[in-house]
Amino acid sequence: MNFRKKNYAIAILIIGVLVTSIWSFYPSASSDMRNASALADFNVVTSSVGEGDYSSYLKSHSTEERPDATIRIEGEDFSGTTGDGFEISDRLQGLDGKAVRTPESGSISWDVPIKQSGLYNVRIHYLPIEGKSSAIERQFSINQQIPFKGAEIIIFNRVWGNRFEEVERDDRDNDLRPRQVEKPTWQITAITDRNGYYDEPYSFYFESGQQSISLTALREPMAIDYIELYQNSELLKYEDLKQRYEGAGIKPVDNQYIEIQAEDAIYKSSPTLYPLTDRSSPTVIPYHVSKIRINTIGGMNWKLPGQWMEWEFEVLEDGLYQIALKQKQDQLRGVYATRSLMIDGEVPFQEMKRLRFDYHLDWQMNVLGGAEPFLFHLTKGTHRIRMMVSLGDIAPLIQTIESSVLQLNELYRKILMITSNTPDSFRDYQLEKRIPEMIGTFKKQAEIIKSVADYLEQSTGERSDKVAVLHTMVSQLEEMVNNPETVPNRLKAYKVNVGGLGTWILTVREQPLSLDSLIISSPGSKLPKAEATLLQDVNHELGAYLASYTEDYDSIGDTEGEQERKITVWITTGRDQAQVLKSLVDDSFTLESNISVDLRLVPGNILLPATLAGEGPDVAMQIGEDVPVNYAMRDAAADLTKFGDFNDIASRFHDSGLVPYKYDKGVFALPEQQSFPMLFYRKDILEELGLTPPKTWQDIYNMISVLQKHNMEFYLPIEATNASLVPNATYAMLLYQNKGEFYKDSDTKSALDSEISMDVFKKWTQFYTNYKFPLLADFPNRFRTGEMPIGIVDYTTYNMLTVMAPEIKGLWDFTVVPGTEKEDGTINHEVASHTTAVMMLENADDKDAAWAFMKWWTSKETQIAYGREMEGLMGEAARYPTANVEALKELPWPVKDYKNLESQWEWVRGIPQVPGGYFTGRHLDNAFRKVVNANENAREALNDYVLYINDEIEIKRKEFNLPQ
Repeated sequence: MNFRKKNYAIAILIIGVLVTSIWSFYPSASSDMRNASALADFNVVTSSVGEGDYSSYLKSHSTEERPDATIRIEGEDFSGTTGDGFEISDRLQGLDGKAVRTPESGSISWDVPIKQSGLYNVRIHYLPIEGKSSAIERQFSINQQIPFKGAEIIIFNRVWGNRFEEVERDDRDNDLRPRQVEKPTWQITAITDRNGYYDEPYSFYFESGQQSISLTALREPMAIDYIELYQNSELLKYEDLKQRYEGAGIKPVDNQYIEIQAEDAIYKSSPTLYPLTDRSSPTVIPYHVSKIRINTIGGMNWKLPGQWMEWEFEVLEDGLYQIALKQKQDQLRGVYATRSLMIDGEVPFQEMKRLRFDYHLDWQMNVLGGAEPFLFHLTKGTHRIRMMVSLGDIAPLIQTIESSVLQLNELYRKILMITSNTPDSFRDYQLEKRIPEMIGTFKKQAEIIKSVADYLEQSTGERSDKVAVLHTMVSQLEEMVNNPETVPNRLKAYKVNVGGLGTWILTVREQPLSLDSLIISSPGSKLPKAEATLLQDVNHELGAYLASYTEDYDSIGDTEGEQERKITVWITTGRDQAQVLKSLVDDSFTLESNISVDLRLVPGNILLPATLAGEGPDVAMQIGEDVPVNYAMRDAAADLTKFGDFNDIASRFHDSGLVPYKYDKGVFALPEQQSFPMLFYRKDILEELGLTPPKTWQDIYNMISVLQKHNMEFYLPIEATNASLVPNATYAMLLYQNKGEFYKDSDTKSALDSEISMDVFKKWTQFYTNYKFPLLADFPNRFRTGEMPIGIVDYTTYNMLTVMAPEIKGLWDFTVVPGTEKEDGTINHEVASHTTAVMMLENADDKDAAWAFMKWWTSKETQIAYGREMEGLMGEAARYPTANVEALKELPWPVKDYKNLESQWEWVRGIPQVPGGYFTGRHLDNAFRKVVNANENAREALNDYVLYINDEIEIKRKEFNLPQ
C-alpha cells in the first residue's frame, strides 16, 4: 500500500502541518485493462458511428486478403495535376533524388499498378514546406472517390522545436518560455485517423490492375518523395519478445543511468508543446521557490490525439534497459490518459501502444511495467524516444457517445418539429405514435450510454464527475421510455443533457499528462523520489509565502540592456498575450530600432484616470474603437496623419478599419483587430430541409417559413443589454446595404431619421414582431443541436465551433452574408465591422519612437508572428483576427475558408465615431426594445430617440467648441 503526504503549511508564518493520506493508484504500462470482461460486455452494445465510416468500410471488405507486397510510387511520377504550383525539385532538403512540391490548393494524382487486389496500408515520405505554420491537410481518394469518412481530411504534422538550446532569462532572473520554431525534416507517416479513434493505420482496398490515387490540398504546401502501399507488421507481445532476447543472449546492463529532463524535448508535432513552469513540488527539476523556472512539459497542452514529443539520448553499452517516467496526471479523474511509445520510430511491442496513466494529484515515478519492468533492447549510440497521445481503450467509448449524441440530437429535432421549443404543458402530443422510433431509440441509447458508464467505473475503480453526466442522461432516457407523455415537458432538460454529452466527448478526448523527466537505466536502479519529504514541503510553502510579499509577479522583464530611447506601452489583455508581445519586441523591434519598450499589463479601465493624472503611457494597445476619437476631442491622442509615411502605413488596412479613428481630418489610431459578421449554416440540416444558403434577404424570408414549419430558427445578432455603445450589427448591415448612413451634415447630426433608416428599422424589428425571432439565444450551442441551423454571427465564431463542436465537423460551413438586390440586379453584401486599436497619447515624450513601435506592431511580419504564436500557445480557438490585410492571408486558415473571409471583407464598412456618438448604439437599442416589447410604432419610436441622439451630439460639439 502506498500513502501520500499532503502538507498544509500556510498561516502568518507556519501554524501547523497537517498530514493526510489517500490511496494511490500508480499507472502501470502492463495494465491493458483493469477489467477485460467489462470491455467485452461494452463492445456488445457499441453502436456504429454511421454509414460510410471506416468501421463500415472495413466490414464490407473483411473477407479481402492482405497481400504481402510493397508498392512504391515515386512522387515525381505523377499522372496529372489540377491547379498551379506543382514543381519537381532535385535533392530537396538533403534528399537523395527528386520530389514533387505540392501547393496549398489543387490536387495531384498517381497511377498505381496493383498485381493482387486486397487491403493495403498507405504511407508517405514527405517534407513540410514553409507555409502558415499549421498542420498540413490533404484529402485522399482512390479512382477519384473518397473511400470513407475520415479519408476526406488526412493530417501531416510539421516538426517544431525550441528556438535556442539554452533557456533565456530576463533581468528579474525568470526563465523565458522558449519560442517554438519550425524544424523541417523528411518524415514517413502512415495515413491514419486524425481523431485518434483507430490506433492502427487506415487500410484501403485496391482492385487489381491500374488504379489511381489522388491527394487534394486543403491546407498548407508539402513535398512528396514517394508513396508506398504496404502491410503494417503485427507487433509481438512483450513475453514473446522477452523470449527472443533470451534466445539471442541479450542481457540487462549494469550500472547504467541516463536522466533526460522532459522539457528538453528536441522535436514536437505542434508549437503548443512548449516547455512549462511547475511550482507544485520542490522535487521538480530545476526548482526555485519564487522565480519562474522552465522545468516540465506537456500538461493541458499535450492532450490531443496524434500530438507527439521526442527526446534524444546517448547509450554507452548494448543491452536491456528499463524506462521510468516522472509524471503527473491530475486532470482526468474517473478516466485515464493514454500514450504510445516509440523508440527510433518503431513501437517495441504491443504493450507500448497503450500506456495508461491514472489520476493522481502528485508527481509519480512510474517504471514502465510496474513491479516487473519491461526491458528495452538498446544498442550503443544515439537513440530517440517518442511519446504520442493515444485514445487507446477510451476510443470506442468516445465513438459510441459521439454516435449517441448525433442520434439523440436528430431525435430532438424531430420532436421539436412537432412540439416547438416551447411546448404546451397541457397538450398530449402523442409523440410515441407520431415518431414510432422514439421509444426504441431512447431505450437503446440508454443501454449504450449506461454500458459506457459501467465500463469506466469498473476499469478505473471509482465513480466521478466523468460518469455522472452519463448516468444523468441514462436516468432521463429511462424516465422518458416509461412515461412518453412527459417528453415535451422534459425537452429543455433533455437538450441540456445531450449538450452535456457533447462536452463529455470534448473532455474525455483530451488526454493531458505532465512530464518532469525520463530515466533510462539498468533494471533495479535506485530512482529519485517523486514526492517531496516533509521538510522539503515546509521549506517550499514557507518560501512561497514569503516570496508573495517580495516578488512582482505581474511585471514582464527585459532581456536587452539599457537603450538610449525608451517608450512605455500598456496592454490590457492577458499575461500570455503580454509575454508573446514582449518576446517579439525583444527579438525584433528593440534589436532593430535600439528603442527599449517598457511593457506593462494593466486593467482596461485605468487608461483614462492615468492620462488625466499625467501618468499615462506613450502607446495604448488593444483599446475599444470608441476611445481614440474621445481622446482626440480632448487633445489627448496624437494625430497620426502628421507623420510623413502615414499613407503607406494606412494602406496595410481596408479603409473600413480606419473609419472609426478619423476625426477632424486626422486619424488617431491604427486598427489591430477587425472582425465582421458572416453567414454560418449547417449543411446537413439545410440539405434535409431542401434549402440552400440564402444569397439575398428575400431568400431569408422564403427560408423562414420552412424553418418555422419544422420549429427551427434563423439567428440574427442582438445585444443582450441596451448599455452597448455599438450599433446593432443587423441594423448596420441592412442600413449600409440600402445606401443609408448613421450621420449626416459632416457628422453633426444623426441620419437615422431618413426614410432609408426608418424603412430599415421597420424591417429589422419585424423579424422579432412578425417572425418571432428570439431576442436572446446561445447560437453556438443551438447551432450544435440543430435548433438554429443557420445564422449571421461574427466570423470569430468559426474558431469556437472548430474547437468546441467536433461532433459536427464537416457538417457546417460559412459564407458571405445575404445581400440586398439592387436595381441593376447585382447584390450588395455590405456589413459593418468591429475593431480594436493601438493609439499614441499626445503627451508621449518621444513621438517618433512611439510611431516606430506602432508601425512595427501593425506590420505584416509582426502581426503574422503574433497570430501564429498565440495560436501555437492557445490552439485554434485563439486564431487572431488581424486587421492587416496581408497578414490575414498568412494566418493558418484553410484555403477555402480564407477565400470566403476575403470575399466578405471586400464588403466591410466602418461605423464613424463622432462626439456624442455613444448615444447612437444605446438609443437605437432603446427604440428597438420599445417596438418589440411595448408594441410601439417603429417610426415614432425611432424618431423619438433620434431627438436624444441629436441633442447629445449638439451638447458635445458645443462643449468642445466644434462647428454646429
